Amino acid sequence: MSGTTPAPASAPAVTDGVRYRRILLKLSGEALLGERQYGVDPAFCTFIARQVGQVRRLGVEVAIVVGGGNIFRGLAAAARGMDRATGDYIGMLATVMNGLALQDALEKEGLQTRVMTAIAMNEIAEPYIRRRAVRHLEKGRVVIFVAGTGNPYFTTDTAAALRAVEIGADVILKATKVDGIYDADPLEHPEARRYGRLTFVEVLARRLKVLDSTAVSLCMENDLPIIVFELDQPDNIRRVALGEPVGTLVTGSETG
Repeated sequence: MSGTTPAPASAPAVTDGVRYRRILLKLSGEALLGERQYGVDPAFCTFIARQVGQVRRLGVEVAIVVGGGNIFRGLAAAARGMDRATGDYIGMLATVMNGLALQDALEKEGLQTRVMTAIAMNEIAEPYIRRRAVRHLEKGRVVIFVAGTGNPYFTTDTAAALRAVEIGADVILKATKVDGIYDADPLEHPEARRYGRLTFVEVLARRLKVLDSTAVSLCMENDLPIIVFELDQPDNIRRVALGEPVGTLVTGSETG
């Protein structure tokens, strides 16, 4: 009938063998630097978008939380004398810029996306509403969560854990520059040992710098696994979604 809006294309069916059907990908702002010293590298955004496209074609629902450290860090600004809350709010705005850049790259790969912000800015992004976010995911859209939790003093790691729990994600994928969690910084200590599996309690007790303690505690309380993996490998997100042993798995038990 004329004048009606066509129904959106249905999301692809989940491929057999997929272990995680709804994932939350946590990207640091530094991940978007690529080869640059500051800002956003469009080529690396495209690299990320292609990986996300791979898992979407498997039928996996994808949400993303992106940081803002490539543009501004509230904690670093506070150390130089800026009010901490003010610095954190500026950092939240940096995550919005990163989210829009990532949205552009994803849509150029043919993926439907929605940017949802914890700080109202209706002209460029939707306000975060949990039920609406879940509906977007069910329709096959990639949802990018920006502006952290909307509150100062909380990191985007905590925002990632919070959003993952709210949307019922099966796992958090923490993208890093190294291939998992080590007992020391492998870039400074070549002899550092990589862990294949850890419990939440071990991560907290050993003060391993993978996610902040608030985020880890939230995941532990809700039995939400975390996988820390290397983003630079072009097939890793797909491999994680299929349940292959990539990076370091953090769960509630040594066998979980």
